[in-house]
Order: sequence, then structure tokens, then C-alpha cells
Amino acid sequence: MLYSFKLHRDYFKKFLKSIVVVATPFSFFYFSCFFSRPLPVRRSEYLRPPSVVKNLTAGFSIQQSDSFWLRSNQDFDHCDKPINSRECEGKSWLYEIIDLVTELDSNFFEAYYFGGLALTVIISDYAGASQIFDKGVKKFPNRWELSYAAGYHALFEEKNKLKAAVLYKNVAANGGPPWVGGAAGGLAIEGGDVSLAIKILNEMIELSRDEKVTERLKRKLAETKNTGM
Repeated sequence: MLYSFKLHRDYFKKFLKSIVVVATPFSFFYFSCFFSRPLPVRRSEYLRPPSVVKNLTAGFSIQQSDSFWLRSNQDFDHCDKPINSRECEGKSWLYEIIDLVTELDSNFFEAYYFGGLALTVIISDYAGASQIFDKGVKKFPNRWELSYAAGYHALFEEKNKLKAAVLYKNVAANGGPPWVGGAAGGLAIEGGDVSLAIKILNEMIELSRDEKVTERLKRKLAETKNTGM
């Protein structure tokens, strides 16, 4: 009888061990699925990409450029250092990303165009927008759409009428709207002409293919119309 008791006890121990062996991984799986939650990432914790990245592409600079561009699109409206409720400090997080995108792929036209517009009309990083537009116009002097957007920024945000006139002249010379050539010589009102701003914003809304940029351009248009009343 004692032998039988020991035998049952040994079987019971083996049974418990087998349960532990089987149950342990299931327990970890259960807790990982239902009790663990990833910590939310706050926008204030976004890191700026180090400039050395462009030297570590291993021959895949265009692919890396595309990757950073897709990342920037997720936060086109993010201003990491707001000056006030309507303006962002220069050299913003978004500017740094877009600048890196254009460094990795200098032929990425959309990054200059939509990136510059995002900086000037969505988050109002005017200094960053100026640098992206300047770089883009230098790379694509014959793309009137880019000169057109850069001209708006130069006239109404930089308040640089001479620079805007040169850009609009370039627009007219490369197949842009016919009225722009005349506007290039009529930049006499301090800060720009409201009617001219409305006309340009309407044209840029027609050209825009980005939902966030289009939405902000429409808001900018409404604000400009209210200013002119």
C-alpha cells in the first residue's frame, strides 16, 4: 500500500510539472495580450533626425528619402516650438525632416512643393519654408508651380516684394497663369495686395493634391478675404 501511495505521488508530481510547462507560455501570452499596453508617444518627444543620416545611406538614399517623406506626412500639422497660436519657430521638426528628405533625394519635386506649403500655410514656420522654397526653385527653375507657391510666400509672409516679383516673372516665363506677368510689375502695396493674394490662393487650391494643405489653403483664403473687408 505504501508503494502504491509513492507511485501515485510520483505521478501527481509529474502531472503538476507538465501543467506548469504547458501553462507558463500561455500565461505569458495572456498577460502580454491583455495587460501590457505600449506607452503613448507624445509629439513633444519627437527627435530631430541627425544630419549624419545622409552619409549612412549605403546606396539607398532615395529609399531613405521616401521613408522620411512618408513619416513627415503623418505630422504635417505638427509644430514643436510654437511662438504663438498662429506661428511656429523657425527650423521646426517638420522643416528638419523635409530638409533631410531633399538632401537625400535632391530631385524630389513634391517634397519641395508640398513640404514648403506645409511649412508656410499649415504650421507657419516661415523661416523653414523660405529655405525649402529657395532650395527647390534653384533645383527646379522651370517648374512654374513651385515658383508660384514660393512667390506667394515671398510676398505675403517674407514681405519681400522684389523677390516675389522675380519669382512671378519666372512663373510667367515658364507657362504659368497669364496674369502673373503683369502682377510681377505691380507689387507696390506694402505687404502685398489682398486681391492678388486671393487670386494666388485660389490657384494654389486648384493645384494642391494634398488634403491637409488644401484644407489649410482654404482657411488661409477665408482669413485673407476677411482681412480685405
